[in-house]
Amino acid sequence: MRPFFIFLIIFLFSTIKVYAEKLEKINIYGNKRISKDTIIVFTKLKIGQNFNSENANQVIKNLYETNFFKQVSVKINSGILDIKLEENPIIQNIFITGVKNKKIIKIIEDQFTIREKGSYVESLIKNEANRINNFLRVSGYYFSKVDYETNFNENSTVDLTYNITTGEKALIRKINFTGNKILKDNKLKRIIVSEEDKFWKFISKKKYLNKSQINLDVSLLDNYFKNIGYYNVKISSSVAKFVENNYFDLVFNINAGERIFFDKVKLILPKEYKEENFQLVLDEINEFKNQPYSLSKINKVLNEIDKIALSKQYEFINAEFKEEINGNKLNLTIIVNESKKFYVDRINIIGNVYTSEKTIRNMFIVDEGDPFNELLNTRSINKIKSSNLFSKVETEIIESDSFKKNINIIVEEKPTGEISAGAGVSSTGSTFSASIKENNFGGEGIKLDTNITVSAKSIRGGINFLIPNYNYSERDLSFDLSRTTNDYLSVSGYKNSSTNISIGTGFEYKQDFYFNPSLNIEYEDLETTSSASNILKKQEGNYYSTEFGYNLFYDLRNQGFEPTDGFYSRFNQSLPLLSSNYSVYSNYDFKVYHEFSEQFIGSFSLYLAAINSIDGEDVLISDRINLPSKRLKGFERGKVGPKDGSEFIGGNYASAMSFNTTLPKILPDLQALELGLFVDVGNVWSVDYDSSLDNSKLRSSTGITLDYFTPIGPINFVLSQPISKSDSDVTETFRFDIGTSF
Repeated sequence: MRPFFIFLIIFLFSTIKVYAEKLEKINIYGNKRISKDTIIVFTKLKIGQNFNSENANQVIKNLYETNFFKQVSVKINSGILDIKLEENPIIQNIFITGVKNKKIIKIIEDQFTIREKGSYVESLIKNEANRINNFLRVSGYYFSKVDYETNFNENSTVDLTYNITTGEKALIRKINFTGNKILKDNKLKRIIVSEEDKFWKFISKKKYLNKSQINLDVSLLDNYFKNIGYYNVKISSSVAKFVENNYFDLVFNINAGERIFFDKVKLILPKEYKEENFQLVLDEINEFKNQPYSLSKINKVLNEIDKIALSKQYEFINAEFKEEINGNKLNLTIIVNESKKFYVDRINIIGNVYTSEKTIRNMFIVDEGDPFNELLNTRSINKIKSSNLFSKVETEIIESDSFKKNINIIVEEKPTGEISAGAGVSSTGSTFSASIKENNFGGEGIKLDTNITVSAKSIRGGINFLIPNYNYSERDLSFDLSRTTNDYLSVSGYKNSSTNISIGTGFEYKQDFYFNPSLNIEYEDLETTSSASNILKKQEGNYYSTEFGYNLFYDLRNQGFEPTDGFYSRFNQSLPLLSSNYSVYSNYDFKVYHEFSEQFIGSFSLYLAAINSIDGEDVLISDRINLPSKRLKGFERGKVGPKDGSEFIGGNYASAMSFNTTLPKILPDLQALELGLFVDVGNVWSVDYDSSLDNSKLRSSTGITLDYFTPIGPINFVLSQPISKSDSDVTETFRFDIGTSF
């Protein structure tokens, strides 16, 4: 045995000598433009280090990643490393043919990731042409085609020409829904993003046909149906049917299938795992039985498991779902296990041009050096997709060695700006609004929103910044600047204007429980004429306030858009810190939803509000409380409660309750029409500066609502009958609102 061990030791040392040599010198061959020193920097090698086959492969990879080289080979002999290269040609000029419109040419040029004086890499040029073509199609040029030609020059340069045919923009003439779609067209059109072209829609891009938008529509429809129990829903085809010229009919064929309900739900854990650590998961799934199948419920369970995965005790946790259908019942088994132990070596971001790498990494839950966890990696990818910054997000997981993995994120950017305008007409007046939004301001993922709304008596404008996950804190940071002017000089003898600055943050404190604190600074100016009420004249002047505000929001709805089950509870309060008028404002908003039968959805809401001075001064007229029309239908907004002379002045307190239900069985064949029934109860009361003006009487009304989707936009009609009221109240038995976008 001894000779064998001696032989083994000699063999191992000789192997190390052959495959791990000490690097003494580096020779570079074939370089013309790039200096030897620069190339050595690219290799990341150092004289004196050990060099083996793994180092050789890494050198080749490092040099190829620079895109400067077409061919690379390495060879080491007696400590001397020879690197032979063939450089890629340089792009001398880039031309665009086929497009005459200078504005379109500029837009295309802004999308270039490969520019003049850069390296010519065939595969990257092909990707660039495809990316430009996808960008044009997303922008409405459904018939676009992009090819390229190359002309190689004698000085190792190349001229690159993109031949682009845009064609006419493809417009959506009509959107149709066919098949066993369960829901009316009215609701389905509210779910999707695409919209029909009308002559006044001169701003909206949603009227253009593009594959990316259609895919989004299909995804939105699929998620909505699965959230209300239609597990087997099939959006079997979403086709664009050519009509004439550049017009298409967009057709979605929907087969909702049978509604599925949860039956048995089990959680299977490894023997060594403690069940009490998964109690929140168990609490969630114990409420599933006999409930309609819901993606949001599944996602809540996944979120709880994700949180467990963030703890060191379960950092390699994984979970898989097994679903078994039996009639209209679904048995769900969640199997938790421990995956093979890998660590994240490198995270590579590929394809981002405008968006900074920091912005994308900011969405990742795992980082380089962390344990690799499939659940957290999937959640990270979903966060990048849901950011709405990219038209395509793909991922590659590559083992770098037996204990490490590299994560490659390949993204394709898309336009993230939006200009919109809209108008509304109602029985009480008309409004015009416009906004400019950018979801990726400066390439940093910052959401920017500028907006203005104008009506006959008021104008409001503002700008808002939102920075997601500020400084990796898992908290959003927002900044808002706005100004509002209300001019009632000719009607009530007063005009007031206010400028508001606020900075705030927001985050999920606990599961489904959100906390949003803010600091608000406001400056207000009130001017009056001789026709104004005494209290308005008394309060004429300038006022300022610095307030701390916060919002507590608990959300257990099954979905944010048109929920059918669950409830939300919201509390807001503003506390004065430094102010001309020290008043505390609070309100509470609660709403619960219940499904009595399929599509027969009822809801109950409660609203309470109060404002009181804490320094003995009267509450400003502009701060006093009125009930919005949607909370007390059958009465004109602001014309319920205490009056001072001929002026409604609002109250220190307000409350409202509302019972609403849909009526799906009435006129079921009218696809553009939805009916509802309501009973509202409310009150506005208390006057701090003169108790004799108080008018505390419970108001109530009942009636029907009618939502009708017309070619010019949705119209909402309210037919109401007051049940109880005060003699001074101004009632409103009919109200309508219509809105459209441009």
